[in-house]
Amino acid sequence: MLSERQLLILEAIIDDYIRFAEPVGSRSVSKRRDVKFSPATIRNDMADLEELGFLEKPHSSAGRIPSQKAYRYYVDHLLAPKDVGLSRHEIADIDQLFTKKFNELEKVIQHSANILSDLTRYTSIVLGPAVFSSSLQQIQLVPISPDTAVAIIVTDTGHVEKQTVSIPEVIQTTELEKFVKILNDRLRHVPLIQLQEKINTEVRYVLREYLDHYEEMIGMLNETINPELHEQIYYSGKTNILAQPEFRDVDRIREMMNMFEEESLIYRLFRSQNHGMTIRIGEENDLEPFDQCTIITASYSIDGKHMGTVGILGPTRMEYRRVIGILDYISKDLSKLLTNLYQRKNEW
Repeated sequence: MLSERQLLILEAIIDDYIRFAEPVGSRSVSKRRDVKFSPATIRNDMADLEELGFLEKPHSSAGRIPSQKAYRYYVDHLLAPKDVGLSRHEIADIDQLFTKKFNELEKVIQHSANILSDLTRYTSIVLGPAVFSSSLQQIQLVPISPDTAVAIIVTDTGHVEKQTVSIPEVIQTTELEKFVKILNDRLRHVPLIQLQEKINTEVRYVLREYLDHYEEMIGMLNETINPELHEQIYYSGKTNILAQPEFRDVDRIREMMNMFEEESLIYRLFRSQNHGMTIRIGEENDLEPFDQCTIITASYSIDGKHMGTVGILGPTRMEYRRVIGILDYISKDLSKLLTNLYQRKNEW
């Protein structure tokens, strides 16, 4: 159990290190207005905090830096809920950024990722709604040549998937139009995860009754609906991490940038396991390239239904108060904006 004095000194060291990225010494702590102790007393407490694993001493400095254990303690015990709010000015700025009107869910999400990275100056990662928790709203097949079309799948959440497909030679334009009409009549509001089963069972019998080349069309459609499809990942500010003084090791940076291409790992790392906020510090991330980073995620919803995750990747020396406040507020604004978009689309 840390004493009140040790807590005050630890918080002062963390705050100073977050601001200046330089090891903190006892004299600089003693000069703070909120600290009334002598440098000698502070030095003794810093030695105790180091022994307890809260502080670390860099080889080339007499000062101390917080350990990952210190940041975890700081987040869990020293950041009271009242501390993480934003100023009225910051809230007004964020609200202004969300006044733009959107008609596509993807644009809303990418806009949110851009806002997050701009405000925090860290890397933002946003996971779009899981399409398999959504239902089909509409299917379109738009011919772009005699043997090629663009298949467009629109979900009830506004998610749009586009894929180029080959049209078998035996299929005429009139037959293709009839095919699309049957699909929309029979499959609208069917959960995406159930589409293939529905197509290959009851819809098949309907198609067989009205179309000569229904087998070829079903084959074409099965190629379009990808059962491996998961939440789409949106990035903004990937290179912001390069501005942080902790990340000057070229090999480490290369490893981190390569990880951004491993979408399955990023998906697992950023996907919220609950409907609140999650803070993982350093080695808690379980991936070596990110063992000196903090990842903070918050979930967002559409019409009260959990749909995705907004997240921030930065150094463990992160502005926790500010980032938590921004992330909390933006996740709520995003939920409102997406819910409004979803409700508008249902009225169309």
